[in-house]
Amino acid sequence: MLEHTFCHIPGIGAGVEKKLWAAGITDWETALATENFPVLKDRADLIRARAAEASGHLRRRSPGYFMDSLPPREHWRLFPHFNQRVAYLDIETTGTQTGADYITTICVYDGADVRHYVHNQNMDAFIHDIRGYDLLVTYNGKSFDLPFIRNYFGLAMNHAHIDLRHVFASLGFKGGLKGIEKQLGIDRGPLDGVDGYFAVLLWREFFTRGNQLALETLLAYNMMDVINLESLMVTAYNMKLAGTPFADHLSLTASEPPEIPFAPDLGTIRRLRAGQNHWR
Repeated sequence: MLEHTFCHIPGIGAGVEKKLWAAGITDWETALATENFPVLKDRADLIRARAAEASGHLRRRSPGYFMDSLPPREHWRLFPHFNQRVAYLDIETTGTQTGADYITTICVYDGADVRHYVHNQNMDAFIHDIRGYDLLVTYNGKSFDLPFIRNYFGLAMNHAHIDLRHVFASLGFKGGLKGIEKQLGIDRGPLDGVDGYFAVLLWREFFTRGNQLALETLLAYNMMDVINLESLMVTAYNMKLAGTPFADHLSLTASEPPEIPFAPDLGTIRRLRAGQNHWR
């Protein structure tokens, strides 16, 4: 989709981009070859210059250029060009909202394998592993996950990044990750109703009582988050693509999700849920 993109150019919004497409200027190659632009000459010269510039950055596989030049709601356009080294990323924390708050678990899914990192066990491996990816996909990661990781580990985290919260908002969807999933018919099975606050309770249950089943339930929940991000990413991409002339040949299909190696413990979930209800 990037080769068909013109809204990365200053002063070119969605309306002008659609006007270019309607005039047959559907990609950078055509823009560089044509003399007949449906815009003023100075703007046509700018389009040609930026088309050549963007083509060079895509050839060199430089996602940062497009991250900086595209508005967040249009970052979805990067996905098929850089998804060979993508990390679907989600963190869980202690949820104290104090200076002592820390990351409890991190899960990363690359479209084939899912990795997990646990506080006081293997968090250092995350610092090494995350450097192997070019593109991050999160839900609300721009406001939460990435700033938390930067502060916690002292990592720059300068990856190209698609925050699906902004993409779905531009499609008219509101709410958190679980709400979007429900609207799209994604079923979480026995983890239905488990949310970020419940993830805090699961960690406390493991950390204070040594309940290994609570940790496994937390990891199952965290892994489901990142695995579902791929399906959401492909869905959002195709929905955005439907508003362009390129849907027929650029639509994507999500890969078959991997099996989650941890199972949620229903007894732990019921007991913690009963405790929640007791204090309401």
